[in-house]
Amino acid sequence: MMTSKEETQDDRLLIAAARLFRVHGVAGASIRMIAAEAGMLPGSVTYRYATRESLVVAVMERGAQVAARGVRLAIAGQRDPMERLRLALRAHIEVLLSEDAAFVLLFDGDRIDAGVRARAAGLLERYEALWDGLMFEAAGSGALVPGLDLRLARLFIFGAAAWVTRWSSPLGGRDPEAIAEAFVGLLGLGVLDTSRRPEDVGAALAKAGAMEPGWPTAPPRKKARRRSGG
Repeated sequence: MMTSKEETQDDRLLIAAARLFRVHGVAGASIRMIAAEAGMLPGSVTYRYATRESLVVAVMERGAQVAARGVRLAIAGQRDPMERLRLALRAHIEVLLSEDAAFVLLFDGDRIDAGVRARAAGLLERYEALWDGLMFEAAGSGALVPGLDLRLARLFIFGAAAWVTRWSSPLGGRDPEAIAEAFVGLLGLGVLDTSRRPEDVGAALAKAGAMEPGWPTAPPRKKARRRSGG
């Protein structure tokens, strides 16, 4: 059984590795660099993780656990589907800004070795499944446009949220909660003035290709009632 000291050292190691993986890429961060960042000897790193691949997997597992835990804690006790989405998005952004391991898992897939890519994909799929569930709940409640391509919407959300980490610092007074609120507002309300919004939003989204494959580009028109003679 690990002692609290060993657990603290391992946490410090994974935090250091995640930070360097995020900055330099998995291939660019050497064991020696990681050891120095964690305040450890290289031999202490290889004692815990015999291979670079095992260390990468451990970092990504940490990222998956932290991200999922943050979202679940944020939505706990909340039943309204749209509120759950809002709180989940805020938690997602907070995790990206504070946890390098989550960023490595979510957005460094193109910089990892093929040997651990399948394991990373499995971890990411479980986190995405959590989000897919939230999206389906919102759609099922009638809060979203019928027929919306939920996977495409989630990919857009994840992609835009990833860039928050690039520009959040210059905004100064905007903390993760404020950024998430603005994000939800832009997603839900849009940027068009009411005078420029189409009367049928669903049909406009269908025309733009934002609906599920096979969804009609426009809803069927209702047949006009024939007037009785008189």
